[in-house]
Amino acid sequence: MKKSTHCTVRFIADQLGLHFSTVSRVLSGNEEVARKAASKATVERIRSIAAEYGYTPNPHAITLRTQQSKLIGVSVPRLSDFIWATIYEAIEDTAMDKGYFAYVTNSYDKPELQRRQLALATARRVDGLILGDMHTTEESLAFLDTLKIPFVLALRQAGDHLSVTCDDREGGRQAAEFLFSQGHRDVAVLGGLDFTSTGKNRTEGFTDFYREAGCPIPADRVIHADFDTQGGRASAQRLLARHPTLTAMYAVNDFAAIGAMGAVREAGLTPGVSMALIGYNDTPLAAQLPIPLATLSNPVHQLGQQAMNLLFCLLAGEPCKSIVLKPAFVFRQSAAFSARSLL
Repeated sequence: MKKSTHCTVRFIADQLGLHFSTVSRVLSGNEEVARKAASKATVERIRSIAAEYGYTPNPHAITLRTQQSKLIGVSVPRLSDFIWATIYEAIEDTAMDKGYFAYVTNSYDKPELQRRQLALATARRVDGLILGDMHTTEESLAFLDTLKIPFVLALRQAGDHLSVTCDDREGGRQAAEFLFSQGHRDVAVLGGLDFTSTGKNRTEGFTDFYREAGCPIPADRVIHADFDTQGGRASAQRLLARHPTLTAMYAVNDFAAIGAMGAVREAGLTPGVSMALIGYNDTPLAAQLPIPLATLSNPVHQLGQQAMNLLFCLLAGEPCKSIVLKPAFVFRQSAAFSARSLL
């Protein structure tokens, strides 16, 4: 290939003695436009020269011509988190399949930082946004209503805005149903961040089941903390210090559950032997631990794909509706301890 730093549409047109607009239409990426612009033979000649000299489209020129940037902005709390990294990978792959480029920003769950980042995204004329870090506060809902760019929420919900989520309430109920069936009445919840729909819904699904079963969980047995090992460990330490008779814990995130495992051992207990423990998300690490972690599977790769496809639907002006995926309880050794003999 004869690479050229000056291989532009004008260069190719001069090489072939064609009008600039003819070459531009052929290289637009739209087959119907290309067919109307020139004969089959001419189209092949144009594309042959473009390949020979390493032509690549100028994204700024495309934006000016089509009023589309082919850019998708993605906002997540932390890309270092396995769940968000998996979701973004699926978004990026799905976007590229349609000729779009996705880029990601980390908001660290700070609304002010996210709003500055979204202002920059607007300045870059992104075609759409996928937001994975929305809070459930009234202020955040009001902010969403001001956005002038099509957007879809991923993993989290906010009001009636379009979203792709896992049925987190159902996941919480499944965890509660299993523990209740094993005789656990003295239970506690590591509820994650309470300003997120994931932390809120996964917790409420669990506590609602116990309340409906006639065994409501006292408020001081539900602790909200970060979705990480440090938060899980600290929360579990507090719970065990207050309630040494606990027989089971449910964490709304696998990493929080892994942190809780350390606190459980510090208290002289063994997950799966003298304490039942359940997490959420079914990260690959969950099955590889010395004591494999029982958890709720969350189809996060599919969630990322669906979020991008839903945004494409929105950009095309087609009827769209939110998508809810189904979780499933995955039994492993950490949940093997039964409290039925204690009833």
